[in-house]
Amino acid sequence: MSSIYQQALGDEFARLHPKLQWRFGFSSQDGVCQIGTGVMDEIWRGAWWTLPFLLLGSTRRVLFPTRGSDVPFTISNYAYVDGFGRETVTWARRFKLRRRYRSFDATMVLSPSRRVVIDYLGTHQHLAVDIHCSVDAEGAMCIRTGEQRFYEGPVAFRFPLILSGVAEVREWWDEATERFRIEVNVSNRVFGPLFGYRGSFTVAERACSPEEIPLDVRPIREEARE
Repeated sequence: MSSIYQQALGDEFARLHPKLQWRFGFSSQDGVCQIGTGVMDEIWRGAWWTLPFLLLGSTRRVLFPTRGSDVPFTISNYAYVDGFGRETVTWARRFKLRRRYRSFDATMVLSPSRRVVIDYLGTHQHLAVDIHCSVDAEGAMCIRTGEQRFYEGPVAFRFPLILSGVAEVREWWDEATERFRIEVNVSNRVFGPLFGYRGSFTVAERACSPEEIPLDVRPIREEARE
């Protein structure tokens, strides 16, 4: 089975740097996981008026209001089939700040009809975000978020982007240091820059059965609506 990112990118997947093809190319059928460890050179947040937005997000492992530099970082990517039979990939990010760990979690599935990745943010998959993937001239994976939808019980609505953030992510392979590098910027068209980080990490792949996937990287609640 092709990974959800390979399916979303189609022929463009072959333009990724080989290290990025390895990174984004595994699926649940491969029986592996990838654990990245590294350091974020900088974690930043926007002006004081962005704090309520970031504090709310931190309660569900979606963004957080803390700044930092040289922050130890881990990212755990597991591929599995969720309760609705969808190929799913976890993105469980942990940042070891001075006084506490901060988390930024997501689970991703593919919408076959639209060939777009759906990014469910946080612990309860309340927010479903369209992820548009592309490959730049240097073979980096580039991600930009699009439409966002909120789901809670019978409630469902399209989340106005004026009240939310648009994320731009670039992940690439640094030949000189033999490390992955990443830069994330989240901004709002009214409030300006909200949150972001940049740094580097290495990734180790190991065998992993579905039973070995830690419970804390899976969402507490799964959402069927995309």
